[in-house]
Amino acid sequence: MHGGIAMKSLVVFYSRTGTTKKIGEELAQLLACDSEELVDTIKRSGPVGYASAVRDAMQKKLTTLADIKQDPALYDLVILGTPIWGGTLSSAMRTYISANKSTFKKVAFFCTNGVGHQKLFDEMEALCGRRPIHTLGLPEKEVKHGDYQDKLRQFAYRFD
Repeated sequence: MHGGIAMKSLVVFYSRTGTTKKIGEELAQLLACDSEELVDTIKRSGPVGYASAVRDAMQKKLTTLADIKQDPALYDLVILGTPIWGGTLSSAMRTYISANKSTFKKVAFFCTNGVGHQKLFDEMEALCGRRPIHTLGLPEKEVKHGDYQDKLRQFAYRFD
C-alpha cells in the first residue's frame, strides 16, 4: 500500500474454458481479496455450447446464474472479468452486471482474448453506469503460454 487504506475488493469472473478463471483466481490471490466465479446454468461446453454461448452473447441475452455467494454491495471495488464472445461480453457477466450494477461503488474490468477489448470495456462501462478505474485485456495465447504475469501484477498493483 502507498499510505492509503486498502479498498475492500471482490473479483467476479465468468469462464467457460478456464482461461478467465485462471486470471480471476490469480488476481484475487495477488490482491488477497474475495472472489466469485459465475456459474451459468446453461451448459456451454463443447463446440455446440460455444456456438450457443457466442450467439446468446451477440444477441445480448441474459442467462440464469447459479446462486451468488458474495454481496457486491459490501465491497468498495468490484473487478469484473469475462471472455470476449462475438465482440461482446459473456451472457453470464451481462446477467451479473444487470442484477448488481446499482450496488457497485467502483469497478474495474479485465478480459481474456484481448482483441477488441476497448469496445467490450466501453459496453461494460455503459452497462455498469460507471467508468472503470482500471482495465486489462489479455490475449488468450499469452495466458496459455504464461506470458501475462507482468501485466497482471501491474494491473493488481494499481489498486494499492
